[in-house]
Amino acid sequence: MKEKIHLHQIHPVLPVWDVLDALDFYVNRLGFRIAFADDSKNPKYAGVIRDDVEIHLQWHDRKEWDFDIDRPMLRIVTQNIEGLYDEYAEKDVFHSHTLLRETAWGTKEFAFYDPFKNGLTFYRDISSI
Repeated sequence: MKEKIHLHQIHPVLPVWDVLDALDFYVNRLGFRIAFADDSKNPKYAGVIRDDVEIHLQWHDRKEWDFDIDRPMLRIVTQNIEGLYDEYAEKDVFHSHTLLRETAWGTKEFAFYDPFKNGLTFYRDISSI
């Protein structure tokens, strides 16, 4: 009998120009914990984890940010969107236009950019509520 194929996780890799600064942001501001790092003093590749979400952070030369190119945008599902919004508001991670809003496509969400211009959207489905 053939074993069933099942995709069950994704670990996106975000480009950053300073992995230590990125670790500081994701751990101390967004509540993740360090899962691994390739070097404890000067990492070039590391992972952070919170609950079932794991994000990898990879060093890229800062010169790459001189070009106007698109950066990744992650959409992360959560159950208590209001609580997470309040948690991040207290840690001052938002810009002045960040709002918790209901969308026309049936979600309640908020979005912002990390210090490396990677987009993060946290949301929950409200269409079935």
